[in-house]
Amino acid sequence: MGAGSVWVGAGTYFARKVLTPDLVRPDDTRIHVIHSDSVTLSGTPDLLVPGRYGLWLDGGRGHARIGGVLEVDHRRQRVRRELLGVDEGVLQPGTARFNGYYYGRDPQADLGLETQDVVVPAELGPMPAWVVPGGSGERWAVLVHGRGARRHETLRAIPALHAAGLTCLVPSYRNDGDAPRGPDGRYNLGLSEWRDIEDAIALALARGAQEIVLVGWSMGGAIVLQFLDRSPLAAEVSRAVLDGPVVDWGDVLRHHAALHRVPAPVGHLGSALMGQHWAKRLVGVSESVDVARTNWVKRADELSHPMLLIHSRDDEFVPVGPSEALAAARPDLVTFEPWSLARHCKEWNVDPRRWDAAVADFVR
Repeated sequence: MGAGSVWVGAGTYFARKVLTPDLVRPDDTRIHVIHSDSVTLSGTPDLLVPGRYGLWLDGGRGHARIGGVLEVDHRRQRVRRELLGVDEGVLQPGTARFNGYYYGRDPQADLGLETQDVVVPAELGPMPAWVVPGGSGERWAVLVHGRGARRHETLRAIPALHAAGLTCLVPSYRNDGDAPRGPDGRYNLGLSEWRDIEDAIALALARGAQEIVLVGWSMGGAIVLQFLDRSPLAAEVSRAVLDGPVVDWGDVLRHHAALHRVPAPVGHLGSALMGQHWAKRLVGVSESVDVARTNWVKRADELSHPMLLIHSRDDEFVPVGPSEALAAARPDLVTFEPWSLARHCKEWNVDPRRWDAAVADFVR
């Protein structure tokens, strides 16, 4: 096999890794000791971050909520945190999976808010969604979760939006484990998923929405940005709130290549292969993934909607740099709210009062 084939093979592997959904996630921590008001866990980086979080139990069939850090045992690499409650299942010693969203059910069960289970008629078939009625029913927020997440990720935002008088629509989208698979079963980094959000917004408009506010986390932010660029329904959107957003996929891919010690030329080749028509079969996609089209720092002058960007400076998954650069490029449109120690999309968990206040002020 020639050197060129080796490079193409490595680039293809990197591209497929980026675009393949992780629908089944393994447990990533261990429960060691349980008391009535605390639980001791293996001290992973996420479990050392201040704030409120969750634990998936028994392969996702159970769920518990945990609070602040009470004690850290660096020698044994363990952390003791407040135990706030067990929602489902049994909390017992053994393995568990960290839940950065805190909540693990639906808005009715977790927030006590009336919730309607609805279906969005979409390009690929019916896509499940939640509707939480609020206010007069004329202002709607459409909440878009990120890569590897499901609708639970968005629940943290609903109380603030509901209190501000917005009806909340939380749709699923292709390949997220709730909605139908796309033709290739792979993420398109927002370049096709935006059409599912367009269908969700069409449902909101049909049900009386007069104004749409978009809220997106991580890749959900990239989806929102593509929708605002490409959909005729973008005219119905007044503003957007983006938390830990992917503002430039090229920057994110370079970061992850370096993080996983992938040689820079391999990462660059993988990104390039995603966008080549001839390489679609190699990469396993039905539509080319043009990474350059996702660079909103370079495309900043094309933006036309006011945006609130919330991003932690220590984000380990989506570096904050492009959010800072976009805010600097478009101070007329972009309000930037930086956090310091929240890692990826955990700003609400660390300081919910600040997060709620920033969002409420922006959407009013």
